[in-house]
Amino acid sequence: MEFTIQHFIALAPLLITSATIIVVMLAIAWRRNHSQTFLLSVAGLNLALLSILPALKVAPLAVTPLLQIDTFACLYMALILVATLACVTLAHAYLGDGGTGYPGNREELYLLILMAAAGGLVLVSAQHLAGLFIGLELLSVPVYGLVAYAFFNKRSLEAGIKYMVLSAAGSAFLLFGMALLYAESGNLAFADIGASLARESSQLVQIGIGMMLIGLAFKLSLVPFHLWTPDVYEGAPAPVAAFLATASKVAVFAVMVRLFQISPAASSGVLSNVLTIIAIASILFGNLLALTQSNLKRLLGYSSIAHFGYLLIALVASKGLAVEAIGVYLVTYVITSLGAFGVITLMSSPYNGRDADALYEYRGLFWRRPYLTAVLTVMMLSLAGIPLTAGFIGKFYIIATGVESHQWWLVGSLVLGSAIGVFYYLRVMVTLYLIEPNLRRHDAQLHWEQKAGGVMLLAIAIVAFFLGVYPQPLLTLVQQSGLAG
Repeated sequence: MEFTIQHFIALAPLLITSATIIVVMLAIAWRRNHSQTFLLSVAGLNLALLSILPALKVAPLAVTPLLQIDTFACLYMALILVATLACVTLAHAYLGDGGTGYPGNREELYLLILMAAAGGLVLVSAQHLAGLFIGLELLSVPVYGLVAYAFFNKRSLEAGIKYMVLSAAGSAFLLFGMALLYAESGNLAFADIGASLARESSQLVQIGIGMMLIGLAFKLSLVPFHLWTPDVYEGAPAPVAAFLATASKVAVFAVMVRLFQISPAASSGVLSNVLTIIAIASILFGNLLALTQSNLKRLLGYSSIAHFGYLLIALVASKGLAVEAIGVYLVTYVITSLGAFGVITLMSSPYNGRDADALYEYRGLFWRRPYLTAVLTVMMLSLAGIPLTAGFIGKFYIIATGVESHQWWLVGSLVLGSAIGVFYYLRVMVTLYLIEPNLRRHDAQLHWEQKAGGVMLLAIAIVAFFLGVYPQPLLTLVQQSGLAG
């Protein structure tokens, strides 16, 4: 095939991210400098984000048989790059500078995050099973290193090993499912598989898609493939947990939507029933297990299981508002998760051996760090789906999709799950405002890296509130990026 200038424009976000990885790698080899590595990473990610605008003008375009750049891919590319930028900013505040910072090499963290982001960009634009697998592995393998990055902390090492073993098992299921689909349809492209399955859908196809679903459910930590989630979230450094909860999951869910929208076998019959059961189990188990948590990271881990259960409702519906609802929900979920993990990041320092993730450490936080308390309060309200926050708009759309397609069991479980969720989110909020004996009000002194992280968190809180009050810009953006685009 011939490459034209339009192909390069369409691929620009991925090419710029890849070039940034090489530049950062060479810069580290030349001279270790934490701030320089951070600035290079941020510059590259911002350029990649800006390059999505010209890419939209040439979309839709099948760049290679493996990758399709369309408005759907561009929306999720932008979401992944924004989440990665936020995580890189948090990582800079977290690792610190000088004697009080991280005791090991700091620069490689940025390299691994950039590589994982490149994998995410490949994943959301995949239109072929080979592209899907390459993207997924490029996303997953750097994350093993990221999770175990705080190697001096045995929880972090344990989390890295757990994630690696279970992720490898998920990939094995995924590959076996792909092999069965190929055996039946003789093709690996999504569209061709969809066309051949529309003619005849055999038992082999159902098993193949089922095994692929298991592989993807591992990555999304849906019940019953969720057992790694709380341990990995707790063990991973806070900025890495933020990346895992946002960019990593968005990429996998986006490719799952593309796969299910194209393949009629996936959205009918037995598999639809299996997805319904997984969605209800994820919503109920995620929320009920979060109730018992006294660790904020584990609580957010269980909460993320429930949130992806809510998203499965739109995937099961798979018509009408479904793709729009998924887009709106993922954007609001990413904003709120970044804010919540951002507060944990700015409260923590790896130099102390562990992150500040125990709930008792947040008692009376309002009297010590009022700004962080304000951000965390807005994030908890948004995750609970309270009106006037971004989370409410996302949940409203999911309910509308469920009602539109008459999925009453799913809508009922969402309402029940949300009611349980309100309890533990409010518990975190109440903890923030408790008055401790002999407590004097003061705002802790911050280093400049932490101030940059703090400004970003305040911006995230304002966006979460703004989208809850006036969601029209987000709705317009998501409507323009349907799969038809």
